[in-house]
Amino acid sequence: MPQPSRTHLVLIPSYNPGDLLAATVRAARGQWAPVWVVVDGSTDHSTAAVQAMAAEDPQLRVIVLPHNQGKGAAVLAGLQAAQQAGFTHALTMDADGQHPADMIPTFMATSAAAPESMVLGKPVFGPEAPALRVQGRRVSNAWANLETLGMGVGDSLYGFRVYPVRSLIAVMQSTRFMRRFDFDPEAVVRLCWAGVRPINVDAPVRYLDADEGGVSHFKYLRDNALLTWMHTRLFIGFVPRLPLLIWRRLTAR
Repeated sequence: MPQPSRTHLVLIPSYNPGDLLAATVRAARGQWAPVWVVVDGSTDHSTAAVQAMAAEDPQLRVIVLPHNQGKGAAVLAGLQAAQQAGFTHALTMDADGQHPADMIPTFMATSAAAPESMVLGKPVFGPEAPALRVQGRRVSNAWANLETLGMGVGDSLYGFRVYPVRSLIAVMQSTRFMRRFDFDPEAVVRLCWAGVRPINVDAPVRYLDADEGGVSHFKYLRDNALLTWMHTRLFIGFVPRLPLLIWRRLTAR
């Protein structure tokens, strides 16, 4: 097992992922310590399974929220606990096995070399990836790069990332949004506004089918409406920040 880090941890928000959560946690623990799971009001059996694992593993912590609040809210709860424990960076990954646990050390090393930046996974899709999802994220990526004046967000939706804990808590506490499915894209835009630069690293993403235990909580109409409203809000916020973003671009050259 890897030696525990005092600065970087793996943070896994979880909501009803079934048996995939335990498998994801095992894979993450094989690559990194510590690993924390934030259970976002799950009603399936997955919580008991990881709590049993944590009872035998001091480098695994399970935080249970009393009811479902959304991915962003779960991440924020984990970040606040991490900051209190002295951690400076958190790698977020999904609980459903889509993200490459074997790349955790690479992402953490990239973060350690540039601690003021955020390390963003840039998804490499396999043939099983739903075409509608792949095409749809291009729209969100285009908006994110407009709203950040081309700071270099490789992908706005891929949740396999390393964040500076203090910076992300600050931007989340500055808004009542970013608590549900809108968390991932809004986090990168607002962090860019705060001067946190993105570093993009290619990483594979898997879309598991039902036979593999794949679980998706994505609702096409609901969540695309949420993303549309989010980008409308962000564009409104982008306009008054435009002079600052232009100045940063000019002085960075």
